[in-house]
Amino acid sequence: MTAAAPEIRSTCPYCGVGCGLRLRREADGAIAVRGDASHPANGGRVCSKGSALDETLGLEGRLLHPMMDGNPTSWDAALDRVARVFSDTIERHGPDSVAFYVSGQLLTEDYYVANKLMKGFIGSGNIDTNSRLCMASAVAGHKRAFGSDTVPGTYADLELADLVVLVGSNLAWCHPVLFQRLMAAKAARPELTIVVVDPRRTMTARNADLHLALRPGSDVALFNGLLTYLHEQGRSDGAFVASHTGGLNEALAAARAMPLAEIAMITGLSQVLLKRFYDLFARHERTVTAYSQGVNQSSHGTDKVNAILNCHLLTGRIGRPGMGPFSITGQPNAMGGREVGGLANQLACHMELENPDHRRIVQDFWAAPRIADKPGLKAVDLFRAVKGGRVKAIWIAGTNPVDSLPDADDVQAALRACPFVVVSDVLQVTDTARHAHVLLPAAAWGEKDGTVTNSERRISRQRGFLPLPGEAKPDWWIFAQVGQRMGWPQAFAYRNPAAIFAEYARLSGLENDGRRDFDISALGDITAGEYDALEPFQWPWPAGQGGRDERRFFADGQFYTPDRKARFIATPWRAAAEQPDEAHPMVLNTGRIRDQWHTMTRTGRAPRLMGHIAEPFLEIHPADAAAHGIAPAGLVQVQNHRGSAVLRALVSEEQQRGTVFAPLHWTDQFSARARVDVLVNPATDPVSGQPELKFTPVSMQPYAATWYGFAVLATKPALPDTGYWTLAPARDGWRLELADTERPADWIMLARGLFGLGDGDGIDLLAYHDAAAGQHRFAAFRHDRLTGALFVAPQPVAVSRAWAADQLGVSFATATARLRLLAGRTGADQPDRGAIVCACFDVGSRQIAAAAAGGCSTVEAVTAATQAGGNCGSCRSEIRRIIDAIGLQKAG
Repeated sequence: MTAAAPEIRSTCPYCGVGCGLRLRREADGAIAVRGDASHPANGGRVCSKGSALDETLGLEGRLLHPMMDGNPTSWDAALDRVARVFSDTIERHGPDSVAFYVSGQLLTEDYYVANKLMKGFIGSGNIDTNSRLCMASAVAGHKRAFGSDTVPGTYADLELADLVVLVGSNLAWCHPVLFQRLMAAKAARPELTIVVVDPRRTMTARNADLHLALRPGSDVALFNGLLTYLHEQGRSDGAFVASHTGGLNEALAAARAMPLAEIAMITGLSQVLLKRFYDLFARHERTVTAYSQGVNQSSHGTDKVNAILNCHLLTGRIGRPGMGPFSITGQPNAMGGREVGGLANQLACHMELENPDHRRIVQDFWAAPRIADKPGLKAVDLFRAVKGGRVKAIWIAGTNPVDSLPDADDVQAALRACPFVVVSDVLQVTDTARHAHVLLPAAAWGEKDGTVTNSERRISRQRGFLPLPGEAKPDWWIFAQVGQRMGWPQAFAYRNPAAIFAEYARLSGLENDGRRDFDISALGDITAGEYDALEPFQWPWPAGQGGRDERRFFADGQFYTPDRKARFIATPWRAAAEQPDEAHPMVLNTGRIRDQWHTMTRTGRAPRLMGHIAEPFLEIHPADAAAHGIAPAGLVQVQNHRGSAVLRALVSEEQQRGTVFAPLHWTDQFSARARVDVLVNPATDPVSGQPELKFTPVSMQPYAATWYGFAVLATKPALPDTGYWTLAPARDGWRLELADTERPADWIMLARGLFGLGDGDGIDLLAYHDAAAGQHRFAAFRHDRLTGALFVAPQPVAVSRAWAADQLGVSFATATARLRLLAGRTGADQPDRGAIVCACFDVGSRQIAAAAAGGCSTVEAVTAATQAGGNCGSCRSEIRRIIDAIGLQKAG
């Protein structure tokens, strides 16, 4: 047997926390994943998604060879065609007729080469990124207030603060390791107060000392009121404001235009609750306000950011330990993309397209024949230009805009109409890839090599530990090859990512002298060996300085505006771009769930990540569900004039009345009609260009299903032709939910088709029918072992999903055992774990409830008994809820 490979240190490919990982290929080929205790971001912690990375590394569905027009081809043919069509299009229609749309999943080196090619050599600003969808408003707010896109603080500030305000952030699910750092700090210092500002009672809100369930879109009003309160209560830092800021009078005038009674009306919060929050903020100097997508993803997101920054500038609470505003980034390298100019309105190294001196610095350094002199098209406008014919060739890398952009069907129509679409991706089949004229196989996480930057400005290495499969190549190599073939061989003659990083580091220090925040010029002469061994560090790291100290900005009052003073920004409250009405009375909010990532191209491959929530859902308040005739666990059709989706109804008191929530993750690869972004309002923030992903008026009604089905299958089925289906991997096969408005002509044929049965294949098919009750059940066995089961009923099927999936591959040698299976009844030898709560250790709700009933009255006791909650901790709130429910049962 081959010996195990040495352990490799790398960085997680999911959220912006940037956790360090240690990875090792075992002798049997398996990949062992654990947290890196030496990494400053996570100190050895790892979340459920990071823990399951080993389940996502298979080659099933991978794009392994270049393809043109649906057929395999050579790299030379594919690259020549991309270079030729882009060059011809530019010659005929100008540089703005082509575009790149890239991703926060790219490494910094990939981003840098793509940006250099588009802005410096093609000469257009038309390169934007899916990071526009998650943090563009934070960027714009930073630049308006600070003169630069600078995150002032560090993760340690969350632990050092006396008050942490989480705004529009479900930290427990979306950034679970950072949440666990916060909860550990609170356990050590119970006086640390946590306030959550969120319309939903999320798992994060359950752990808060104070939850402000404000109305969606009312954040500006809340923080304008806070600014007024702080000023009136004498909590201003007068010396700091006078010496280091400007614009206070205008900002205060806008804030004072809203009396407290009006703020209460707009936010839906009582004046008593508002004053309680305002007083907490006023009394705690060491205050961190951390914000994320609930703030950014708005047509007024930039004003929301600046309303928060105004409060920290007024009190001088910025850049010192335990205090400051903190933008929590969504993607693993959205920060790196910002640093290299991946957004359409930026140049590399935090330089500005509109600044002629910056354009000169970059153009001279690159020896570029031209340089973009105006911002390019931002994401939403870019795809409108594609549909309108102004952009005639587009290259999409590492992202799935047909599912992730708002008004997604319009994006799909744009790609159908585009004369030339290039897609670089790791999978052959995605909702975007099916529109490509040229498909280019890109290296995936674990195969590629480079750097990423996390939310606290920490640059870490992402190292390859797997061979490149098939003909897959790193993204930087693909962009560089096209650059060479378009006529610039010397500018793109990179031999490895270390050379790209060194070039980028040198550029960061040119004519800087502290006038720009981003500077890592100390690494401008880094060798390949030094790059390979590079330890995580926070920027800035200018030449001649040490690079291991924790860095904060702005405690000295020196900002990056022309006069080095911060700017207060007037932020009058404005309503969302679209408002609910009689036809569309509900407000749709979209977002992430705990165990999934983006459009599930990676996490959707991991059975344990699908165990917690395996189906797209619409979370609805019970009163709204009753008013619309929607039953718990039924199917609901949600729609507006843009499109519709069919989702499982999750009726919950945690959801605010008048609003609904749907996860963004499901695509046509996993469900029939669950692309929720077809509904979403494409209105954008006028400053940042970030779309309104949190506030879309919709209507909802029960989906008129005449039957529902649930199946477990040992092999992946052909996707059924039913009005509703959702497919998810299970531990030993697949789970499939079904429903339709019309009954099939032949139930047995439906079952045989799902089970993939043919004549003479040695399968025993057991069937049960109760036509009067609308019940049909089927089970297929090969040599006594279950290979498939289908349960059909006129209402949602009441069979434990986890239990049924656990039966795949189990021996059912007796008629009694088979009949019990068809009845959906567990036996003593086949316990029902219940719905998975802890994905890290695959522990179900019934196992946790049993531990609680057996005397485990704390989360720690349940963890000791079952392991649940013992890794990333993102399930600990759910464990607490189960313990409390068992306690109430005992008391009753």
